[in-house]
Amino acid sequence: MKASKQPIWTKDFLCVAFVNLIIFIAFYALLTTLPIYVVYQLGGTEAQAGLVVTVMLVAAILIRPFSGNLLQRFGKRNVLIVSTIFFTVTSFLYTWVDQFLPLLILRFLHGFSFAILTTATSTLATDIVPSERRGEGLGYFTMFLNVAIVVGPFAGLMLIQHISFQQFFLFLSCFVIMSIICSMLLSTKGIPKPIKNTVKRRLSIHQLFETKALPFAFIISLVSFAYAAILSFISVYAIEIHLEQLSGYFFIVLAITMLVSRPYLSRLFDQRGPKIVILPSLLVFASGFTLLAVSQSAWLFLLAAGVIGVGYGSLMPLLLSLATERVDSSRTGHATATFFTLYDIGVAVGAFWLGLLVPMIGFSNMFHALAIFVLLIFAIFYYLHQRMHVSIKKKTTYKMNDL
Repeated sequence: MKASKQPIWTKDFLCVAFVNLIIFIAFYALLTTLPIYVVYQLGGTEAQAGLVVTVMLVAAILIRPFSGNLLQRFGKRNVLIVSTIFFTVTSFLYTWVDQFLPLLILRFLHGFSFAILTTATSTLATDIVPSERRGEGLGYFTMFLNVAIVVGPFAGLMLIQHISFQQFFLFLSCFVIMSIICSMLLSTKGIPKPIKNTVKRRLSIHQLFETKALPFAFIISLVSFAYAAILSFISVYAIEIHLEQLSGYFFIVLAITMLVSRPYLSRLFDQRGPKIVILPSLLVFASGFTLLAVSQSAWLFLLAAGVIGVGYGSLMPLLLSLATERVDSSRTGHATATFFTLYDIGVAVGAFWLGLLVPMIGFSNMFHALAIFVLLIFAIFYYLHQRMHVSIKKKTTYKMNDL
């Protein structure tokens, strides 16, 4: 008789997932509207508009390594509540900022709370989801992020057509208050308690990063480096190939294919293991870049979006699952922080270096090069997985010999 599966869709899981959804809707709504605000309301340049986007990511990269310690010391639920409050307060401050420099400082502060908050939600989701269904559970959890990728920009761009920016910032801040309510509804059941360590230790790499998570965090940094091309340049590329009216639909198709494929791939991951899902996903991701490189028609452009959605869509949750599965429950916060720190670095470095590369070789050649780059990631993941698999086998053999 088969044992019944542990449920994923619990109250606590929904609370954490909705906090993530609300925060990322606000994040993407601001991401798409603030450059417009800087150029057309504050009279800034396009470079300043880009800086407003980048500075938040820089703040997130700086604070994430420390967020694991905060979660361990003060408790994951407590840190989540405090960081949602801080995120909400800084959201309200946008209403009164009408100069570029104060806006830049505010974005930097907002990046601190965003990094801690999103590390807390991902860590809590990892703790709450049953370990035997972690791939599936984290797949569902990150589906909420896919919804935010579509809803946030769409809602933001629609609202600023009908209301002032000050009214928009106020509306968004009131919306974010719901994240505080959801975080307070979260129970402490199944969540490891904070560890009180009375022994003072010098700050070390181990306190900031989880070394066991580094191999898969390194893989996600390479994946996010490639994905930075989609985030940063797809709208510009669409203009170049005279399909600018389809740039918004590109992300809709991307999100839909992620939502449709992720549950199946996540369950397959739990049942058959990482190789059977991640390696084919990388091949599909690479083929998506190849399609994008030769896209000259609407249907091929949108087909590339769908293929990239299937290929990229499950890589983040499944690699996060691998990064946290061999870590003690008291260190999941450090593992998650390590994972997302390297993800953020990959996006930031990718956006910068690919931006330098495009003028030299053009978009089509860049996408071809990224397809080859993703095949290199395929080889690196295969090597790392084989090496870890052999290591686990050896440990098991040693234990059996000791019996």
